[in-house]
Amino acid sequence: MSMNTYRTLGRSGLVVSPLSLGTMTFGAGRWGMEQADAETVFDAYVVAGGNLVDTADVYAGGRSEEMLGSMIADRGLRDSLVVATKSGFSAGRGPHAGGNGAKHVHAALEGSLRRLGTDYIDLYWVHVWDSVTPAEELLETMAGLVRAGKIRYWGLSNAPAWYVAKIATLASAHAMPGPIALQYFYSLVSREVEVEHLPLARDMGL
Repeated sequence: MSMNTYRTLGRSGLVVSPLSLGTMTFGAGRWGMEQADAETVFDAYVVAGGNLVDTADVYAGGRSEEMLGSMIADRGLRDSLVVATKSGFSAGRGPHAGGNGAKHVHAALEGSLRRLGTDYIDLYWVHVWDSVTPAEELLETMAGLVRAGKIRYWGLSNAPAWYVAKIATLASAHAMPGPIALQYFYSLVSREVEVEHLPLARDMGL
């Protein structure tokens, strides 16, 4: 597969390579990799033509974001790469240490921006459905971040199909910046997304 065969993500204007570089193992101790090995992987991906790098605030306790941010800065690649990160999983103690409420999302984003050494995120994922935050609140929060210029686009991960459909429908009805993509676990032995999520994505352009 050629990494230079770029395509738009969903119905957006965000152009990405067919494979993204996931960085959950960057800085992850015994089962991950430290700076030198991570840089080798990162450089090989970029040289091959890849432009979408994906991390999260909880990967290696934030170390993944820090490592990725330093690699991008050292190589002067911020403008040419699509940087994606996530929030939602608990990163500490207390009722607002995780979830999708506005209080946590804003705090998590500020932390990610600091660790990545950037002032905006290209693609901000809602990492997990918290079963508490109303769809209306999450949409308003994410749309506000787009309008503020802190994120360019956003998407959903690990959320039930009905919740995704509700948010996407609300966004369309109210002309708000809605989700453009979905991220789920999918393999030959785990194909649950074929039942509802893939038909939903095709129908709604995600």
